[in-house]
Amino acid sequence: MLEAVDLECVRGSRRLFSGLSFRVARGSMLWVLGPNGSGKTSLLRVLCGLVLPAAGSVRWCDEDVRVARDNFHVDLLYLGHAAAIKDDLSGRENLHFGLAQSGVVASASEVEAALREFGLSGRDDLLARALSQGQRRRVALARLALAAGKRLWILDEPFTGLDADAVQLVQSHLVRQLERGGAAVLTSHQEVDFGALPVQRLPLAA
Repeated sequence: MLEAVDLECVRGSRRLFSGLSFRVARGSMLWVLGPNGSGKTSLLRVLCGLVLPAAGSVRWCDEDVRVARDNFHVDLLYLGHAAAIKDDLSGRENLHFGLAQSGVVASASEVEAALREFGLSGRDDLLARALSQGQRRRVALARLALAAGKRLWILDEPFTGLDADAVQLVQSHLVRQLERGGAAVLTSHQEVDFGALPVQRLPLAA
């Protein structure tokens, strides 16, 4: 579904990676590994089309994402390293806003159920500034519960700031994404056991 062809990324005078090629098939996941500064987040931003590569291309279903940008973004759910939560909005409002940005339409009851699943029942009306960092991260990750229609998930450090139960919950959503024929790309500093899932690892050097 997703293919990178001879990607090169340069930041300032530093080349983060070059000649990088891989494929992520339907029903599989790519786990990008590497130390800080190795280019993991930059690679994810290149894959999303947020940053242009210095060389190479990204293809989605055999089309260059720069040509088929609109169709690609219909299929894409991207969650960056930062929670991207607005302090002056409640958890419920933030989730509605985040879903709208991703082109996902959800009812009030679906949003409430997603927040409840991610352990935010009773806190969904609190302004985000009153939430802990872990709770803010859960608000962002609650989009996973409503993103079954997105064929590609790109997640930057989705397990950061989560307790064991929340990590397991995110894992369960990743399993469902692959089981329904979707694909996923993620970075994580944490060693996570994905069991028998079809996961390929891509190490980036510092």
